[in-house]
Amino acid sequence: MIQDARDGKIDMILTKSISRFSRNTVDCLKYTRELKDLNIAVFFEKENINTLDAKGEVLMTIMAALAQQESESLSANVRLGIQFRNQQGKVQINHNRFLGYTKDEEGNLVIVPEEAKIVRRIYAEYMDGRSFLQIKRSLEKDRILNRAHNKRWHESNIRQILTNEKYIGDTLLQKTFTLNTLEKKRVANNGIAPKYYVEESHEAIIDRDVFLRVQAEISRRANILNGGKKRIYSSKYALSSIVFCGHCGDIFRRIKWNNRGCKSTVWRCVSRVLKKTSGIDCPAKTIREEDLQAAVLTAVNDTFNKKEEIIPILMEIIQDVINEDSQESLEKLDIKIKDLQVKLLEAGKEQKIIDEIGDKIITLRKEKHDIMTKAAKNIELQERINDMFSFLEEQTQAITEYSDTLVRRLIEKITIYDNKVVVEFKSGLQSEVEI
Repeated sequence: MIQDARDGKIDMILTKSISRFSRNTVDCLKYTRELKDLNIAVFFEKENINTLDAKGEVLMTIMAALAQQESESLSANVRLGIQFRNQQGKVQINHNRFLGYTKDEEGNLVIVPEEAKIVRRIYAEYMDGRSFLQIKRSLEKDRILNRAHNKRWHESNIRQILTNEKYIGDTLLQKTFTLNTLEKKRVANNGIAPKYYVEESHEAIIDRDVFLRVQAEISRRANILNGGKKRIYSSKYALSSIVFCGHCGDIFRRIKWNNRGCKSTVWRCVSRVLKKTSGIDCPAKTIREEDLQAAVLTAVNDTFNKKEEIIPILMEIIQDVINEDSQESLEKLDIKIKDLQVKLLEAGKEQKIIDEIGDKIITLRKEKHDIMTKAAKNIELQERINDMFSFLEEQTQAITEYSDTLVRRLIEKITIYDNKVVVEFKSGLQSEVEI
């Protein structure tokens, strides 16, 4: 509109009120003065002000300031209403691009079965070792549509689904907030305003222990570090990102060699490969892929041959895990949190009391989260041990061929030293193989 006025397309502007013309006094005066210089009048019907009149600007300045004050007051009331609703744990979620859920007639989140299958598939593929990129390609290959009904997926879509607490039935409120009343711009809430975590606000698609294990795996992949230098997670090969150097602790990388026409595949310490940039002259030796695979086979077969000794050890570990019951602790914490939530509602507008109670709730919820994370890890360990049991029982003879599938199933970490390879199994067992 202003540009049209500058281009001479407008003779006069009629508007309902000052508040409809501009959000604040400064903008209102800026544009009405510019229009006045162009000999274009702005007439405000509600206030009965014509900007080309002698008294127009004085009246408009007063009325614009009042309109801005009213707008700010209304916004403040809305913010207080939202904050109070959040404190009560009342959840409002935009489900339009939220895969797996829709809303019923009463506005409650309900699961969409077909979409929930896609969400569960994404979680399962990630726990099977696939990267965000591989999951994206897998979904596109099977022509599965995203929530926006597009064939194309993005790695960011996969990450958002894997880190969204709503899939376990919880909701984190006020992740973003309006920083400026006049600009109405929402920004990420990085601790400036309080956040509210509501548990069991709707039906879950993903089990809580699965979700916590996925968060731990995301963290593990994101923190493959050496000396503060990040190493990129790769899932192309089963041994990628699980083979480490016994000298400097960095990961080993798969490399294709072509030495005078003789081609081979080897694994080398990344610090040694990148010594010009890493500044570390690691003495770790290069190991041929077939030798590394042979060491893995030896470790697996050694474990199989000693299964009569190993099974009692695994049974003992499982018993320790079972004895560590966290349910009673969680129930006590839930009672404390509910009591504090009642006090929070009774606090009314006493901000000091609200803040104190809020801090206590946050502390208790962190304690609860830590217990649940530990419980999830115990469940995962139990599953890993049971998987080792299954392997030992179903295997009737020594394994003769290396298998990526077997490595992904059984092995957690491999450390390479000068004269030995240490293989750590997911069950917690270890095996040393001389090289």
